[in-house]
Amino acid sequence: MSDAALDAFITFLRAERNLAAKTVDAYGADVKDWLNELARRKIAVEAATRDDVLEHLAWLGRKGLAARSRARHLAAMRGFHRFLEDEKLSPGNPTDDLDTPKHARKLPVFLTLQEVEELLQAPDVTTPSGLRDRAMIEVLYATGLRVSELVKLSINDVNLVDGFVMVMGKGRKERIVPLGKHAIEHIRAYVSESRLVLLKGRETKALFVTLRGKGFSRMGFWKLLRRHARTAGITKNLSPHKLRHSFATHLVERGADLRAVQAMLGHADLATTQIYTHVDSQRLRGTYDKHHPRSRTKAPKAPKT
Repeated sequence: MSDAALDAFITFLRAERNLAAKTVDAYGADVKDWLNELARRKIAVEAATRDDVLEHLAWLGRKGLAARSRARHLAAMRGFHRFLEDEKLSPGNPTDDLDTPKHARKLPVFLTLQEVEELLQAPDVTTPSGLRDRAMIEVLYATGLRVSELVKLSINDVNLVDGFVMVMGKGRKERIVPLGKHAIEHIRAYVSESRLVLLKGRETKALFVTLRGKGFSRMGFWKLLRRHARTAGITKNLSPHKLRHSFATHLVERGADLRAVQAMLGHADLATTQIYTHVDSQRLRGTYDKHHPRSRTKAPKAPKT
């Protein structure tokens, strides 16, 4: 039953869950590892127990897999067994009540407001490509889009009158994200003065186009962004995702509702967005430690009388 069940599960993830291809591939590989382990131990998948699952996770740990990777394995196994149970192919789910392996979450790296401003000023807007680059960076910082979402934007996805973009995110889920006035201004300048120059009579639905008249690749924009970061004198190892972190962090710092930020980022789980509250708390702690007299290592001397 194992191979047929795995094929049915993968079809379910693609057709019913609408998961991204990379996520489906990762889940499929993780479940395949689990099924191979059960086959090696001569255990039928429908007969697997909680102890079998724990032994598999322990084995992954002995192999050197980090807690994050083991957590993904467990998520895949849990989804697989839930699918089998729902399809009446298994009497129960051996992953029920198992805790996800804990891993320390790194706080996201982000740019300061000054660094963002310097980055935005880096492109030479007297050139067609500079106008385009400024518009792309403005949109990325104004919306917090993933780089894959940015480069896939079509000319029809942007509403400059009402000020929003329509984004197709992970799992083919659509969301609407507001555009700030600066982003709108720079998109208008790019579309009216630069886009047709870059296209040179060619046609494409892509909003942002290269000198070849085609849409950008993820790596192409990454290289563009790093070039402008060097021009701006930014020493951080800048990536498009760090601009996404900057967008979210600066919103939370200024009191934005966390669920609104979650909706704009396209996070399925609020817990993913909550990492930005930790960033803000860390910043507040630094301010307190720096300025409050009782936070110093040595208490200040009392004034002489």
